[in-house]
Amino acid sequence: MHNIEQIAAEQVTAVVLAGGKASRMGGVDKGWMDLNGKPLIRHVLDRILPQVSRCLINANRSLDAYGTLSLPVITDLEGGFEGPLMGIATGLHHATTDWVLFVPCDGPFLPEGLAARLLESALQSNAEIAVAHDGKRLQPVVALINRSMLSSVQAILAKGERKIDYWYAQQRTVEVDFSDYPDAFVNVNRKSDIAELQQMPKLLGLAAWSGTGKTTLLKQLLPVLKAQGVRVGVIKHAHHQFDVDHPGKDSYELRHAGADQMLICSSNRWALMVEEKQVGMPSLSTMLTQLDYSKLDLVLVEGFKTASFAKIELYRREVNKPQLYSEDKNIIAVACDEVIPLTSDIPLLDLNNIDQIAAFIQTYLKGERP
Repeated sequence: MHNIEQIAAEQVTAVVLAGGKASRMGGVDKGWMDLNGKPLIRHVLDRILPQVSRCLINANRSLDAYGTLSLPVITDLEGGFEGPLMGIATGLHHATTDWVLFVPCDGPFLPEGLAARLLESALQSNAEIAVAHDGKRLQPVVALINRSMLSSVQAILAKGERKIDYWYAQQRTVEVDFSDYPDAFVNVNRKSDIAELQQMPKLLGLAAWSGTGKTTLLKQLLPVLKAQGVRVGVIKHAHHQFDVDHPGKDSYELRHAGADQMLICSSNRWALMVEEKQVGMPSLSTMLTQLDYSKLDLVLVEGFKTASFAKIELYRREVNKPQLYSEDKNIIAVACDEVIPLTSDIPLLDLNNIDQIAAFIQTYLKGERP
């Protein structure tokens, strides 16, 4: 039986919405703005093409440029620059599959499992539309829509309506939680956004069972990366009773006297300790917001193995636990202390060769295929 990723790859058409005026950008075609050496449209396609059976580009200008991507380019059914609702109608009109995935041309970090998760939610909820929600707000132009909705969207356009949210509210729509994908729905609305996106650090996790040596590897890896000029932040998932302060210290006593937030600083470092009772573990995306992105190139994450982001699996046969990569599509390499066969084409790294692992991370930071 095909899993949901295979079903999406065989039965979903993607439509990249690139038909807007970009008035806040001074009319610049956002799809062709450069980010880290390649245009935004190529970042989007790199994320989306592996997930779907076919991809179309909805554009109303730069048609020759979009034509170089070797994908069908479709212009708005009526008028031009009529907004994303018209782009949706256009995509539904040209698609041949039952489900159509819509994404913006300026979303370079869209989730790799986007199509599958939206499709699964739509099928489970018997919905006609599945829309991404980042945990804080709806992302209306990131949606999976059944092709049967074409007549409905054309009817509302004929009445002069252009608001997507208004149309969604009248249909069987399910909101799909993507709060575990930090920064996945960042897009470009102003020219300054490009500079900010280029400053965002890459995220890379170390996924392993307890006793495999995640912290040991980090202690060996960090000085090598630092010597190579990589500015690294680390997020570690710890036991719920952990403490970074000790009885007798002023900061400890003040915190236990009732301070909800305690900030202590010196000429060498500063630390903020927050007392906050929560029902469960804080999400990775919440923790990431506490970091100063402008001073980091890479964030290494120990733990949070169920969250969806790129990871290296650490594996030792002696730990006597199953491998993780076959169940976690976000694992991009396996580091092991012996040569083992892999059922995937991801790289096998030597867990004891720190220079090799650092070189792999450098390749990952450059956005190159390992």
